[in-house]
Amino acid sequence: MKRGLLLLAVLLTMGAVNAQSFEGKGDQKLQIGANFQDNVNGITITYDYGLGENISVGVVTGYALNLNNGLNADFADRFELEGRFNANLGSVLNISDNFDLYPGISLSLKNFGGHLGMRYFFSSGFGIFSEFGTTFAKYNSDILTPAEKIHNQFTVNVGAVFNL
Repeated sequence: MKRGLLLLAVLLTMGAVNAQSFEGKGDQKLQIGANFQDNVNGITITYDYGLGENISVGVVTGYALNLNNGLNADFADRFELEGRFNANLGSVLNISDNFDLYPGISLSLKNFGGHLGMRYFFSSGFGIFSEFGTTFAKYNSDILTPAEKIHNQFTVNVGAVFNL
């Protein structure tokens, strides 16, 4: 009897630890990570909110901390704020309950762009993410200065993701 109760407790605990990468409507994710671009390294923070079974919207902010190769930039060039729309395809691809692949589009202070991201959860509340972003159309159609290229070029983000 005691072994049966112990086995039941272990199975219930294992079931609770099983992570869910995207749960659909009402799901909330917070991502904190590093941002890498040409001549720039910085930080990025993302919040996503599930609107439906495979759709989420969110907001992203970032700041360029480390400027390389003598690049000078003021706050407006270093700061980024964008809204975004994601198609969460983890359940469609059915690779793992812990994995989510999410392509999406974004509208920022500097451009219209797109991204492709991946999340993997180790537990119900914690995981890692990586995200690749690019610009489709820049608001400034002139030749950009090196400082204006910050957050206006191909980017790579990596970091931690949390279920809220």
